[in-house]
Amino acid sequence: MISQKQLEEVLLKNKFVNKETLPNFIKDAKEVKQSLVDYIVSKKIVTEISLYECIADYFSIPFINLEKKIINKDFLLLLPETTAQEHKAIVFDVNEKEKEIYIATLNNDDLEFFESVEKKTSLKPIIYLATPDGIAKILKQYHKKLKTALENIGAKDELTDTTDLRKLSAELPIVRVVDTMLEQAFFEGASDVHIEPEEKQTLVRYRIDGLLSNIMTLPKKAHTALVARIKVLANLKVDEHRLPQDGRFKIVNKKTKISLRVSIIPASYGEKIVMRLLNETAKVLTLEQLGLQPKSLQLVKQNIKKPHGMILVTGPTGSGKTTTLYTLLNILNVPKVNISTIEDPIEYHIEHVNQSQVNPKIGYTFASGLRAFLRQDPDIIMVGEIRDNETAGISIHAALTGHLVLSTLHTNDALTALPRLLEMDVESFLISSTTNLIIAQRLVRKICPDCVYSYYLERKELEQLKSLMNTERVMEMFKKEKIISAKEKSFERLLFYKGKGCSQCGKSGYKGRIGIYETLDITPALAKLISQNAPEDQLREQADKQGMMPMIEDGFIKAKNGMTTLEEVLRVTKE
Repeated sequence: MISQKQLEEVLLKNKFVNKETLPNFIKDAKEVKQSLVDYIVSKKIVTEISLYECIADYFSIPFINLEKKIINKDFLLLLPETTAQEHKAIVFDVNEKEKEIYIATLNNDDLEFFESVEKKTSLKPIIYLATPDGIAKILKQYHKKLKTALENIGAKDELTDTTDLRKLSAELPIVRVVDTMLEQAFFEGASDVHIEPEEKQTLVRYRIDGLLSNIMTLPKKAHTALVARIKVLANLKVDEHRLPQDGRFKIVNKKTKISLRVSIIPASYGEKIVMRLLNETAKVLTLEQLGLQPKSLQLVKQNIKKPHGMILVTGPTGSGKTTTLYTLLNILNVPKVNISTIEDPIEYHIEHVNQSQVNPKIGYTFASGLRAFLRQDPDIIMVGEIRDNETAGISIHAALTGHLVLSTLHTNDALTALPRLLEMDVESFLISSTTNLIIAQRLVRKICPDCVYSYYLERKELEQLKSLMNTERVMEMFKKEKIISAKEKSFERLLFYKGKGCSQCGKSGYKGRIGIYETLDITPALAKLISQNAPEDQLREQADKQGMMPMIEDGFIKAKNGMTTLEEVLRVTKE
């Protein structure tokens, strides 16, 4: 809402800085990749409240300090929580007599939003400026209001009658809490929602950027109604409490289409629910956006042009394998080829691709689906996951008979995919002659761009790092990849980056995720070793000779370039 030039005027006018020191502050803020506002506040040159009071005065709008304000829930709920989050705006008062609605915001130029509020409420918006911390504090009140509403639900855990459960699931506070919970999860970029019954309460957790975090606790007596509501939405049996159930449902509005996979299992204190959120309107990434290094990117581009063979993507659950496969499919999806996929489940729908969902209950497995595909004249086949010997054998057969096969395996790195296939009774000469490329990956959290800062490693951190890896090799790799100059000699003089934690990233210092990769090209030399059943150390030696960059080194490049932290790279590669 305020430009750099305007902020400089505010700082000078109010004598927070002078003309001599201002350029230094601007330079230092750029060096640590912070906005000038955040830098000035973090250095305690001025408090956040004092600065925003002066900014409000500069724009001739009133200021409100929300830090100690408790807002009437009727006013607060005039704006849905997701809207309040998106626009960083809060309704804190209403004057019915004057037909006015009072909005605290961080952006007084959000005119389109203010017009929409006026249309929906028939009240004239009166705009106040607030601080980021003040807005963040009030946004937390949404959860508290919901909890209070739920306290009044008269649910009992022993309720079993189907009609009563359905009535309970339709109670307004329960409908609101489920709607808000899912809206909030989508807004915060959560991949999963966990609803976990405990002895005296129900805990709601979101998995954001790969890590679970506690979001809210709800009264235990609301748990039965909560489970019933989700079962009704997912078309599951509301009166079944002893067996696991799986279902799915969709949330559709003008802008988004969210598919939710629901899994319910019986637990000690009630039924536990996990919901996986899949944004069907999300744009498919490009290869460049995945975060591949130039050499790896080139290898992938070369191998997807091959008319047959197999490309494998490996890594543990939640490492982004499916996203990589969909990215490759999107590039290969042209009118002159026939693409068929067999998945469990279908996470995203791709136009002009024949996607098929496995159904083990009726005997439709990866293996039986693959057999059927081979009679459908496919050019490209995507197998969601190679889980068993039969699927492995048919996939290899398909790659051998003129099809390009894409699939995933659960292995720790690219090289261990080879012994994994051998364990599935695939002959070594077949692996060497059909496999084109193996991509291993993990997801690391990205540093929040709003609170990033640079630092040098302290002696204790450096010693710890040296005990985990060869820092001299990393230095050589940095020089080879031209990440640092050839003159650099000391690891402790290298700048790395972290996030301080701010209102934009929920104080975590991270926002979003990016992949770290290693790509193993099955060259003739490596293929020869595979067919000879060479031991793993010989295969690694050859991969090293070919210039394969290990995943951890890719991670260190991203840490050195300020995309992620050293701690993140070590967390996902050393687990």
